Amino acid sequence: MPPRPTAPRLAARRTGLGLAAVSLLLLTGCFSEGSGTTSAGGAGGSTDARIELAMLQPPRSGLSPLSDDAFKLSRWSTAETLIRLDEAGEAQPMLATEWEQLDETTWSFTVRDGVTFHDGTELTAENAAASLARAVEAEPAPRILDGVQMSVAAEGNTVRVTTAEADPLVPQRLSSPQLSILAPAAYEGRAVTPVGHGTGPFELTAVDGTSGATLERYEDYWDGAAAAAGIDVSFVPDGTARAAALRTGEADVVEAVPVGQAAQVEEDLLEEVPMPRTNTLYLNTEEGPFADPALRAAAREALDPQGIVDGVYEGRADVAAGLLGPAIPYAAAGRETDAYRDLLADRAEAGDPAGQKITIGTFTDRAELPEVAVQLQQQLEAAGFEVELEVREYQYIEADAIEGEFDAFILSRATVLDSGDPVAYMVSDFGCEGSFNLSQFCSEAVDDALTAAEQAAPGPERQEAILAAEAAILAEDAAIPMLHERVIQGEQGGVQGAVRDPRERELITAETTAAE
Repeated sequence: MPPRPTAPRLAARRTGLGLAAVSLLLLTGCFSEGSGTTSAGGAGGSTDARIELAMLQPPRSGLSPLSDDAFKLSRWSTAETLIRLDEAGEAQPMLATEWEQLDETTWSFTVRDGVTFHDGTELTAENAAASLARAVEAEPAPRILDGVQMSVAAEGNTVRVTTAEADPLVPQRLSSPQLSILAPAAYEGRAVTPVGHGTGPFELTAVDGTSGATLERYEDYWDGAAAAAGIDVSFVPDGTARAAALRTGEADVVEAVPVGQAAQVEEDLLEEVPMPRTNTLYLNTEEGPFADPALRAAAREALDPQGIVDGVYEGRADVAAGLLGPAIPYAAAGRETDAYRDLLADRAEAGDPAGQKITIGTFTDRAELPEVAVQLQQQLEAAGFEVELEVREYQYIEADAIEGEFDAFILSRATVLDSGDPVAYMVSDFGCEGSFNLSQFCSEAVDDALTAAEQAAPGPERQEAILAAEAAILAEDAAIPMLHERVIQGEQGGVQGAVRDPRERELITAETTAAE
């Protein structure tokens, strides 16, 4: 089948809009099928029609599955992994039908029968293992394998995965789109080529640089042919242009409609999706005023997150109850336990700021953060602090933030990374040896809680340990979570089955249909 022209409806508009690149730091990592709600439009979508999709960012690495571009392949349902994660972050079958842990460091995954790649090659344990081995050997390593020593081999119809150390999250790691299984021919050149080499319900048939991509329904998909005939993708970095494409009906589904553009679009075309991203005020616990727990408590009590949600985010965010937000389904229930409350019972009482001067840093790359900083300045000054702001581009402020040059730092932080698990984020930000410890924080109690969470098995035991670690961190006011962000997804009336995935792994699936 010859490739169709890429995204015809949006291409014409894009030529006259002079699109400006907009930087938006998005979370990478997350849940697959079942991870988010889907559109159910009452009018009924159109089967056999093509889906017009406007996406935020163009590929940065030629759609290599070993890069962040892998999440595009996943959102288009063209490349698949051995494992998928459900809403709770638990491993479910995908290209592997079952698995078992053979010993502390060895896992065996049974490869699904009857799967063919888009080039007609049969999926086998050998080529699945070879695909994973390419990721394991890649330099730089895919982020999901950062710091993980892993070897992969085929044994009969199984893939055996061995790690240097015990790792209870091996199945979850194999769910990352960066470990997608592609046909052997994808690896024949210097660069990995996903075009025509996936296993999903849509075959990627053409890529037009940073302008768009074309996908066709793959009739021999192992789980049944897709409802839509194909997907026409346009990469539209300019938020105004994305909103216009939704407003005029040129796109069926639109990624990341900016808050500032939402008022220009009919409300029933917008869906707000909670993100695993928390806007947090990190306090320097090592030196300066916030080395005093009483002043950290004073800052906590001075903040009015609801005012920030209303004033900066126009109500399109959620006030934080903890480090983990509504995109983490077990977090709210975990905070209702007596054990969680007990851990917070001995929080320091607020002291008198008495004119203490503090410097708060943040960056311009996320448009809301400078506005958040101004509101925080007003709230903290009303409580008795003297506040100075320092705002730069992220590349020019990150090193100073990590070195503890500020008394406080405002960061929009992804709380769940590629394995669908928040422990890595907590260790990085609040462990004594954490690589991103903006609070310069070290607590034996918190380190013990983090170690317990790292070692816990996935499921209720790990979820309980994660919430215990969160409470231990909050008890010492190392950071003040303010709000949980949402992303606004645009969908035309009549679109059905578009996935509203908090973790941005899914968007268009075999069940998705276009607007009529």
